[in-house]
Amino acid sequence: MSYEKKLLDLTHRTMKDYFVYILECSDNSFYTGVTHDIEKRLKEHQSGLINGYTSKRLPVKLVFSERFREIDQAIRFEKQIKGWSRKKKLALINGDIDLLVYYSNFKKEKSHPSSSSG
Repeated sequence: MSYEKKLLDLTHRTMKDYFVYILECSDNSFYTGVTHDIEKRLKEHQSGLINGYTSKRLPVKLVFSERFREIDQAIRFEKQIKGWSRKKKLALINGDIDLLVYYSNFKKEKSHPSSSSG
């Protein structure tokens, strides 16, 4: 095996994917998190091993996940989602990009009212 092939193989084995995920809880609320092992984390949430928000709202269901190569990008996206309204989260979960953009623009318009007086 060539040096380049060994290096490429080693790089692929050491690279991790990170996932931002949204769980729907039994009370219809959403929980957003980040992990490098989505299957393991989902099992931990579903079994109540993760003490906290989801353990009091079982069962939970995975309704959204997105893969990232860089942990800092995943964390940024997780924090962004946590600041969103329920409607905006639903638009993301349903893959409705137009509605997602609408809710993004709607919030900007409401938080930056026009300075005109008429």
